Amino acid sequence: MRFVLIHGATSSSWHWYPLTDELTRRGHEVIAPDLPCDDPTAGLTQYVDTVVNAVPEGEPVTVVAHSMAGFTGVLVCERLPVREFVLVAAMVPAPGERISEWWENTGCPSADGDLFFHDLPAELAAEARNQLREQSSGPMDDPCAFTTWPDVPTRAVIARDDLLFPLDFLRRVTLERLGVAPDEMPGAHFPMLGHPTVLADYLGA
Repeated sequence: MRFVLIHGATSSSWHWYPLTDELTRRGHEVIAPDLPCDDPTAGLTQYVDTVVNAVPEGEPVTVVAHSMAGFTGVLVCERLPVREFVLVAAMVPAPGERISEWWENTGCPSADGDLFFHDLPAELAAEARNQLREQSSGPMDDPCAFTTWPDVPTRAVIARDDLLFPLDFLRRVTLERLGVAPDEMPGAHFPMLGHPTVLADYLGA
């Protein structure tokens, strides 16, 4: 099976590495491109192009989008042959919505403190912070240019200890916007770091 892993804001392909290793060990192909999040001239179109251009022709892919990559992933699904779209602790966009609008439109609660890596061992959390990149405002005001949700099987999984997108909040948003209740797994906002085996099991189910 071929997986395309799309990272969220401020992060990179590094933040997928435990899941990448686990999926590869199970015999899957993994493509995890680095988005141009630190390039102020790159908008949402360039993010989508980066993903599409990283995928060679061939078998249909499973697109896995984390956090802000929900906006990129939904557009990637219109340009690649996709067997399944999986949202992981992800923002679920509405047609034409801008990333900058999503927070107010959904009523996302504000929170303070370590919103990303509070559940990880200290050494892994420190390296995960070190691997973060600057996030430009390039894609924030670009409309997510789709009119209806892609006609591909879609699943969503949310993390029970996520402080950025709390469980009850993201469950409500996912249900309202996709019409299906999300699945749940342990972990915080980066469950691919804290629970890669659980997430690999979910993706392969």
